[in-house]
Amino acid sequence: MPAGREPSPRVALRPGVVVAAALVCLSAPAFFVLLTPWLGWVLLAAGLAVAAGVDRAAVPGPEGTRPPSLLRDLSLIALGLLIVSAIPLAAELDDAAMVRFTLALGGAVAVPYLVSRFVYRDAAIRFPWRGGGRWTRFQWTWLVAVLVLGWLILPFYFITSGVYLNWPVVDTPALIGRLFVGVGAVGIWDELFFICTVFAALRRHLPTAAANVLQAVVFVSFLWELGYRAWGPVLTIPFALLQGWVFLRTRSLGYVVTVHLLFDAVVFAVLVHAHNPGVLDGWFLV
Repeated sequence: MPAGREPSPRVALRPGVVVAAALVCLSAPAFFVLLTPWLGWVLLAAGLAVAAGVDRAAVPGPEGTRPPSLLRDLSLIALGLLIVSAIPLAAELDDAAMVRFTLALGGAVAVPYLVSRFVYRDAAIRFPWRGGGRWTRFQWTWLVAVLVLGWLILPFYFITSGVYLNWPVVDTPALIGRLFVGVGAVGIWDELFFICTVFAALRRHLPTAAANVLQAVVFVSFLWELGYRAWGPVLTIPFALLQGWVFLRTRSLGYVVTVHLLFDAVVFAVLVHAHNPGVLDGWFLV
């Protein structure tokens, strides 16, 4: 097997694990779509309580070994969700908003990682930057496909649905620069949290397909509050699922970040185009 590639863990689909993980992940729509914090807290508490029961009922394996703690791994996801949900996610570009996003999103990755490594002393969260060596023909082809698909679809989505208005007007070089930095930074964070934290923790207890679906629920809910509304989930659900699948195929955080940044570069250009008619005329079909 190429360097950096790992076989997918063979994990049985156990009802208690599914219920616990689903409750924790369903707190994301409560926080970011329904904007109902108390419901998110209730779902998190219920999911962690079920996880504690699953851990108590766990049967030791050969030589007394025990499976990874479901409660610990789901608590890492819960920590990240609680930190992110502490701030409004409406896209803003003023100094206070950028500091707020930096602290909350950075904390949502850093705190679970530090707890996993130094409190739980395990390797639930890792950031495999390079993966399996040189990029393959598939990887280069997918990068080109992402650019082409983004160029074809994103202008139509943002402009015809009017969701570009969920982002502030960027009509000066300073604001355009802030938008560029903000879009790119959030794109990198998406992969650090949704793939390397949420997806990685879920895969220790669930089959890959189930873990991927649940991380997509969290991913798409966050994007909804961020501004990808109207029929945005028609785009963001496949994107979230594909990012999980591509990460498993490549085992490379660097690659999925590159894919995401290319996609977000098109998002950035479309937002500038939508807010400044005439500036990028001829670049897009809409």
